[in-house]
Amino acid sequence: MNSIKQDSFEENINPDIQNYINLFNKNNENDIIYLSTTNAFNIKQVNKNTKTLINLSKVNNIRYINRFFITVNKKLELDSTYIGCVETFTQRRGRKKIYKIPILNSFYLIFEFIFLRVFPKVWGLKKIYFTITRGRNRLLSKAETLGRLVSCGFEIIDHKAINGLLYFVVKKSHEPSTQTASYGPLYKMPRMGKNGKIIGVYKFRTMHPYAEFLHDYILKINGYSDTGKPADDFRLTPWGKILRKYWFDEVPQLINLFKGELKLVGVRPISQRYFQDIPKDLQEMRIKYKPGCIPPYVAFDRLSNVESVLDAEREYLVMKEKHPLTTDFICFFKAIFNIIFKNKRSA
Repeated sequence: MNSIKQDSFEENINPDIQNYINLFNKNNENDIIYLSTTNAFNIKQVNKNTKTLINLSKVNNIRYINRFFITVNKKLELDSTYIGCVETFTQRRGRKKIYKIPILNSFYLIFEFIFLRVFPKVWGLKKIYFTITRGRNRLLSKAETLGRLVSCGFEIIDHKAINGLLYFVVKKSHEPSTQTASYGPLYKMPRMGKNGKIIGVYKFRTMHPYAEFLHDYILKINGYSDTGKPADDFRLTPWGKILRKYWFDEVPQLINLFKGELKLVGVRPISQRYFQDIPKDLQEMRIKYKPGCIPPYVAFDRLSNVESVLDAEREYLVMKEKHPLTTDFICFFKAIFNIIFKNKRSA
């Protein structure tokens, strides 16, 4: 079973890690199981009455990660604790300085990223990857790991980087989700359309896979930023920040435009969660019209913060009610002017 006996636990774990685990482990010794395994079969042998399950093996070496997490979920009772660890690719990049020449090191890291992160997610290439590696040393991000845990029925309690690994503490809070995660470069986001209808708005991916499962968690710990988006959002990829800044990520919205789900100019297509947080009067005004690709705050050259964005939307919607035929025409040319001559950029 490759387990670690409790009486030898202190001999097998770094004191810093043990102290961190002890912060969240208040159960009796008989209710705690320590493991070092990547095999879901070993999880199935765990006693059903276990209150805390601690696995010292890295998630990176688990071949079927979701299947493993779901097995843990099924073994634990509601509110029971699961503690594990993962090496994020940011931590791995800091460790894998194999070449002194920066250019060579960059080429190696790019190759490693493609083989250990892209291959496992692409049909056809996945088989090659698993044949060679057997699923070990997979590159994982912090966002993907935590997102997988939430999708598999856990609530995140805490996480902390210790000795080059990210340790996470979660508790069983619900059954595994039936919602599937997407991996491709094109992402379809559920957004509020006209009359409250949910539409799928296309964008280029700017976040790590499974990021959608962390939306509520990010808002819970960080709230909204001045731009009206989740603050300190670690789900964003480095290249995603660039795509967002210059609106490249929104180019696929042309698909929604051609399908008639969006207009060229209009209020931003927002999530149901964010819709619930905006003023009631604005909610009622918003759902009367289709959302748009070019938001009002760009046309009115407002600051990209929550208050300015909402004020711009309210001003636009009032204009739209009074002058339904000319408002979008005027706002479109104002927006183009602000983008070209005033260097207006996305939030």
